[in-house]
Amino acid sequence: MTVLVLGATSQIGRCLLPRLHARGAEVLALSRRAREGSPGVRWLTGELPHAMPVIEPPSAIISFGPLLRFAEWLGTVALSPSTRVIATSSMSAESKQASDVPAERALAQTLQAGEAALAAVCERHGSPWTVFRPTLIYGTGLDKSLTPIARRAMQWRVFPLPAGRGLRQPVHADDIAQAVMAALDRPEAAGRVLPLGGGERLPAGEMFARVRQSLPVATLPVPVPAWMLRMGRHTVPRLRGPLTRLEADLVADNSELQRLLGVSPRPFHPDASCWTPVAPP
Repeated sequence: MTVLVLGATSQIGRCLLPRLHARGAEVLALSRRAREGSPGVRWLTGELPHAMPVIEPPSAIISFGPLLRFAEWLGTVALSPSTRVIATSSMSAESKQASDVPAERALAQTLQAGEAALAAVCERHGSPWTVFRPTLIYGTGLDKSLTPIARRAMQWRVFPLPAGRGLRQPVHADDIAQAVMAALDRPEAAGRVLPLGGGERLPAGEMFARVRQSLPVATLPVPVPAWMLRMGRHTVPRLRGPLTRLEADLVADNSELQRLLGVSPRPFHPDASCWTPVAPP
């Protein structure tokens, strides 16, 4: 099996490449910068959608990058009907579509448009496709949500704990990589957009508390009461969306993931290694 991975240095990509290597796949990994080869991986230089290298149609193409650019490029290549296409979107396509923040509504629309464009181009080629919609991703120290909070807390030795009753379902990047591997072998997952959340739903406040407990240094917990969060929504425009969502449930239904792929993501019990960047393969 030959697999082309776009976004190979992303947090999911860094978990997927070792799994593909262990499987014995020939991996072609795309990077914007030239990289030396590593065991089982041949690095290619390029960028979606117009600066891509020319390659023979692989057995599978996996993308962790922008869906619209990916779909645009796929429309220009001669895909084989046997080429499996797998990509990631985000649960933000659903959770942010009714946001009162225009930029967040625009993001949801872009994600949904990308999903639709990818499905359309794959169906023209006759190629089976699957899109995963992960919830909040963590685990490799590269995310833009929990890792910055953890690092600031370790630097300042203070950990703000905002009140929040909305449920969260953080998913480890390696569990997404496991789902991608399973989708390579399960034709019944083709033609589907699958939600993908972690193995546990917990209140936002508890999620932050567990991040604090995972840190290798002691930090002073500083509770942030609900009234202060409400004030922040009105006085700091860029925080209006994130602070409002603290009271909203941002979760995924994993029933189809488990039924079709047999994947059950782990519960949220992070350790200190989750906040340290994993080196690229």
